[in-house]
Formats: sequence, C-alpha cells, structure tokens
Amino acid sequence: MTVGTTTFPADGVIISAATTGSWPTKAQNPHVPTTPEEIAACAVACGEVGAAIIHVHMRDEQERVTCDPVRYARTRELVEAAGSAVIMNMSTGGGAGTSTDDERMGPVALAPEIASFDCGSVNFGERVFINSPQFLNELAIRMNANGVLPEIECFEPGHVWNALRLIDEGLLKPPFWFQFVLGVRGGSPPTVKQLQHMIEMLPPGAHWSVCGIGRAQLPLGMAALAMGGHVRTGLEDNIWYRKGELASNPQLVARIARLAEELGRPVATPAQTRSLLGLGTK
Repeated sequence: MTVGTTTFPADGVIISAATTGSWPTKAQNPHVPTTPEEIAACAVACGEVGAAIIHVHMRDEQERVTCDPVRYARTRELVEAAGSAVIMNMSTGGGAGTSTDDERMGPVALAPEIASFDCGSVNFGERVFINSPQFLNELAIRMNANGVLPEIECFEPGHVWNALRLIDEGLLKPPFWFQFVLGVRGGSPPTVKQLQHMIEMLPPGAHWSVCGIGRAQLPLGMAALAMGGHVRTGLEDNIWYRKGELASNPQLVARIARLAEELGRPVATPAQTRSLLGLGTK
C-alpha cells in the first residue's frame, strides 16, 4: 500500500504474548499468571485474540522464577489439551542471575518449538544478567541438537553483533528470529532510532520483533507494525493498559491485533508463523 511517497507493509504480523516474566507479581497486577494452570489458560486466551507465540516463564509456589522442566512440560500439555495451536516459546533467562547456567538450559531438553536465546550480558536494573560466550555456545549446541529455534533476544546493539559472530561460526542457523528488548535499565533506550539502528545490523532475510519495557511497549509496538516488523506484548514487560488502569494479557494482545488491522496487516496465525519461521522442518 502506497500513500504519497510512503510505502506501508501489508504482510502478516506475528504477535508474541509474554504473559508472566520473572518479576511481575500478583500484588502488582492480579492478572499475572503464575501457576502452570493459570499460564496455560492465559496462553489459550491470548491465542484466541491473535497471539501466535506465547513466551513462557515459570514460577514456583512462592511466585519465584524457576526453570523446572516439569512445570514447562505441564503448561504445554495443558495448552495442547485445550486444543490451542499457539507456539510455546520457553524462556532460558532464569531470572537474570537467579538460576545456574545448567538450570537455565533445562527446558531445551523438552524440544520446544522456540526458546529464548539472550545474546549477551547486560546490566538489568539492579542485577547483572550474565550470558557468557561459553554459555551461549553450549545453549546454541543444545538447541540445534533438539531442533529448537532460538529467539535471539538483543537488549543492545552489541548483542546483535554477538549473534552475527555465532551465525558466522555456524552455531545459529537460519531462519533467524530476532527479538529486540528495548528499555531495560542497563540496555538500549526504547526509541525508534535505536530500533532502526539494530534492524540495519541484521543479516539478510532475518525476521524481527520488538518489545518495549513499561510505557514504551505500545509506541514501539506501533512503530514495528508500521515498519514491517512483528510485536511482543504482555504483562512481563508492562502491567498497565493505560495510565492508572491495570492490563490483562488478552487485552494487550487484542489491542495490537486491532492496530495491525487498521494498518492493513493481517495477524499471522500459528500455522502461518510456523511456515514463516520454518518450525517443524528441523
């Protein structure tokens, strides 16, 4: 579609829902799902309003982050039993320094279709989120062995540079799925200028999505829709719908779906997303 001299993308948009994360609590927002049953029900509800991918973190009985593969497996079983086709993207983040490297890699053995691949170390609020070269090499090897597509999470341009090195070494293989996480205290600022810079670093043919932290979530999502990218939304990154009004995950997904429709970009189904990202072909 062309208006004047500006061309707007008309291809489908992949919506990822990051429903839980490592830090939001029910005390902050009662809609944050924390048990396998709650997370699975939320994944199904988000899929019904437009999410193709569900980015999954797990919590223990005290709402603390856990990498327990049993909880990941239980959540996936519940989603599948409900008849939902959403793609499960299991986190290997481990709560930014609260889990060991071995614990973080545990969910990969479940062979999820996608798992997060945090492509470098970064200050993370008051913590340091360490992703050493040795950890990334081993994580890539395990993902390749289990047929898992890495979601290459980049908090700043140096992480894209790390990914390019791993691509050159054959540890990260196409198709490439990048997730830009902008606005973390210690990472890149949540600006369109920064987003554009990181997009320009990508290898040819790479697919990209963006999530903004806090109040940056909606503006960056809208920018990605206009720029031909994909969007992550959800309570992991932002617990508010608007100032003074707490959000739910399906609310946030439905808003992005409506905005995509206004721009003439159909929302990608899970089947279309699997085709675009080559899932099930490894």
